[in-house]
Amino acid sequence: QVQLVESGGGLVQAGGSLRLSCAASGSIFSINAMGWYRQAPGKQRELVATITRSGITNYADSVKGRFTISRDNAKNMVYLQMNSLKPEDTAVYYCNADVQYEPRRYLEVWGQGTLVTVSS
Repeated sequence: QVQLVESGGGLVQAGGSLRLSCAASGSIFSINAMGWYRQAPGKQRELVATITRSGITNYADSVKGRFTISRDNAKNMVYLQMNSLKPEDTAVYYCNADVQYEPRRYLEVWGQGTLVTVSS
């Protein structure tokens, strides 16, 4: 069994910063891509940023230049540094990982989500 646990969400004023963390634990052989997604009230879940095991990143246009995704492969963790936050960044943020739990066996895992609220 593999679990992802997010932390770091909270309430921040517009223009402020937050850093989200996500820790993977359990039966992990290796982790391929990791990412952050978000879901605002009444909207569909959307991609925020992803990072491959080798460090190649991809960002949604709405967060480019403001958010930075990074990871620590030794600790099985992924981070999201969020700067210049806007009210429209308010959402539940979910961690996602493509986990190899046995040779040639993969599982997509989601965290439980952490709420980020940006006040104007």
